[in-house]
Amino acid sequence: MTAPTLGYIATRPDDDPIVVAGTDFSKVGILSTSADADADVFPLNTPIRFSSTDPAYLSKIGTGYLADALQLLNAQLKGLAADVIVVRVAEGASSDPTTKLSQTLANCVGSAGSNTGLYAFLTAAEVVKAVPRLIIVPGYTAQQPDGTGVANPVMAAIGPVLDTLRAFMPYDVAPGSADAAIAGRETMSSMRMMPVGVAVRAYKTVSNVTTLTTMPASPIVAGLFVRQDNNLGGKPFDTICNQPVYGIADVSRPIAFSLIDGSTEGQTMLASDVSIIVSGQSANVDAIADGGFVFLGWETCDISENWRQAHQVRGQDYIDVEEQKITRKYLGKRITPRVVESWLKSLDFAMLDHVKADPPDILGYKIVFSKDLNSANQVELGMLHIQSYIQQAPIFLVAQNDVRKYRPALDALVATVIANTGNLTATV
Repeated sequence: MTAPTLGYIATRPDDDPIVVAGTDFSKVGILSTSADADADVFPLNTPIRFSSTDPAYLSKIGTGYLADALQLLNAQLKGLAADVIVVRVAEGASSDPTTKLSQTLANCVGSAGSNTGLYAFLTAAEVVKAVPRLIIVPGYTAQQPDGTGVANPVMAAIGPVLDTLRAFMPYDVAPGSADAAIAGRETMSSMRMMPVGVAVRAYKTVSNVTTLTTMPASPIVAGLFVRQDNNLGGKPFDTICNQPVYGIADVSRPIAFSLIDGSTEGQTMLASDVSIIVSGQSANVDAIADGGFVFLGWETCDISENWRQAHQVRGQDYIDVEEQKITRKYLGKRITPRVVESWLKSLDFAMLDHVKADPPDILGYKIVFSKDLNSANQVELGMLHIQSYIQQAPIFLVAQNDVRKYRPALDALVATVIANTGNLTATV
């Protein structure tokens, strides 16, 4: 098109600071078994996306672990629904229980080459146009087939999948005792995993018969994350510790807990990074609540102190994706002062929005672009280097109160008496 000699020219500069929409980190991936599910609706090893309360899917999910997971997940959402991506895998075919379990665990792990089992989640973005950022495998993470000290095969395999998806995984460890739960936790090391050391008891209805059934607790934890994310407009910056648990009748075993006694079983499990669900006790002022059931947990399985709090890991993943989405708008452009300044300002504006949110997503930040990080040789190769310093809010864990006598109150008492009665002198 030729520019006019006399007229008007409009342009659309593309080097101004940009804004990108946030990413939903509340989509839940659920992988497990359900032998009586409708195979047409839930084919094996295929991501199926739907609203967690959609009766068209719930009526076809069967009665296995998948149905239990959706029941407990939905119970935490206060009438809302979660965006779920379900992958159904087959149970083992052997008549021997031990062999059958081994086969089922192998089906859960699946194959990277054929995108089965866990690896089916890696195809979700293409198949169902969504990425699960919370993943659970209810029913198949607590077993240690070769004994204590050996990692569960599903947990041993899922780490790279979580890293690729920037996903977080609440997972069940052996619920029978504190020692067994802690032993299961000790087999893992990842900032993307949160072990849960107790199962729950919930009412389940099959063919119009209702029974009290023991179920894995990991779907509850996923539901709590979704619930808290929703309270922040879909952003994953809040903690789920000390949140009420709904939809259960009991825990699989009572866990003693006291706010003031660190030697109780619950405190010991928390100290070992194992999350728990405890019951409230109206007659016990040292309990966590007066009644109901409460989730207690915040620790990941990371060996570093930097990423031990689950909400901080998920929050930083959100920021990483946000900064990646901003940066990809600039890739391929010529490196000019205007382009680099626009990129840096776009990152700065995004972080500023997080600080100014109510409540704030992060406490503060600093983005550094320095000469030391960007030599002429690096810039010539098209490489720009920044450093982001981001401080997220830590969780409030312990309140210490140093109680001392306040003697000025006694002086005030004497002064009040004198003011009210006068400076009396006894006369004999």
